[in-house]
Amino acid sequence: MQKTIFWMCLVGLFLQWDNVGAFHDDVYQPRVPIELIEELQDIDNPYPATPERIELGKQIFYGKGLCVTCHSKNGKGVKQPGHPPRDFTDKKWQEIRTDGEMMWVLRNGSPGTEMPVRIGKVINEEEGWSVIHFIRTLMDNE
Repeated sequence: MQKTIFWMCLVGLFLQWDNVGAFHDDVYQPRVPIELIEELQDIDNPYPATPERIELGKQIFYGKGLCVTCHSKNGKGVKQPGHPPRDFTDKKWQEIRTDGEMMWVLRNGSPGTEMPVRIGKVINEEEGWSVIHFIRTLMDNE
């Protein structure tokens, strides 16, 4: 009986490990909790998308925000094992994800991925909104 339980646990752990990289099967699936999605989709970036703010976002993306580490210089994402980083050049993704959702991810990280908390750790909220403005320009680089 104990051997059976041991093997069942071992198989269960193996199956769980096998799915670690597949937390989000669909790249267009929201990364925010579903119970918050409507509220977050109503949040707009409080700062205008001026050339200066976009430039600030670009500097943070490539600098202290460390975004470039996983999302790469062109925003397409670095290929890595497990769950790949967002491809910010993907027009469909850009059209369906909102600024409020992106801010939530910057504040909370993205469960099931390597995306860490950024707001309050390495950048402040205003800088985060600037990064979002810059990310929106990456769609134009396809």
